[in-house]
Amino acid sequence: MRQVEEAPLLGLDAPQAISAPKPHWQGHRDRLRTRLVERGANALEDYELLETLLFAFIPRRDVKPVAKALLARFGSLSGVLAARPADLTKVAGVGETVAAYLKATAEIGARASRETLKSRPAISSWTALQDYVKRELQHEGREQFRVLFLDRKNQLIADETMGHGTVDHAPVYPREIARRALELQASSLILVHNHPSGDPTPSRADIDMTREVIDALDAFEITVHDHLIAARSGVLSFRAQGLI
Repeated sequence: MRQVEEAPLLGLDAPQAISAPKPHWQGHRDRLRTRLVERGANALEDYELLETLLFAFIPRRDVKPVAKALLARFGSLSGVLAARPADLTKVAGVGETVAAYLKATAEIGARASRETLKSRPAISSWTALQDYVKRELQHEGREQFRVLFLDRKNQLIADETMGHGTVDHAPVYPREIARRALELQASSLILVHNHPSGDPTPSRADIDMTREVIDALDAFEITVHDHLIAARSGVLSFRAQGLI
């Protein structure tokens, strides 16, 4: 019997895989990363820089609305990084994991600033000192009093919180500061606190307290180089204002 060959089906091609369209945000991510690598971080707007950070934490969605919502709620990049995790998670698209990563990023920056201070004399590195103080305290909701203890070369030994308080007051104990300075064998120190009100102008109580600390340390020949007040509007130096 003669075998009959099957004729090919005309006009029909073999089935092909249909690829899903690329999400619009994927191309945006690629372009933003390329711009960051080729032109540097300074080429990005604040919300774009925050976007690139969120790429790693939120891998499969458009994060531009999240970045802009964070900046709108907290006012600035530093405000976002200083925010409490509980407040971060109130922003749509931010869960506990993203909040934790943002806080870790903030701590990396803080530790890098602290390392910079430890590697050079603090009183001759005003910009680094000011940046560090602003990063640490300008967004604190309660008043906090800290002391930067310095060695004979004016390099940072320790940054310690010596008092927590309310929105407008933190208790300060000059004798406790003196005791801690002796324990650390500090030769000098810088007083630091914040004004949650946003205005770094010192109060009469701030000036009087500074004098009390200076008097308490004078007997041990420990110098108070400066007293810095951090606020959202900037950092005020007692020495620059002629108050020390």
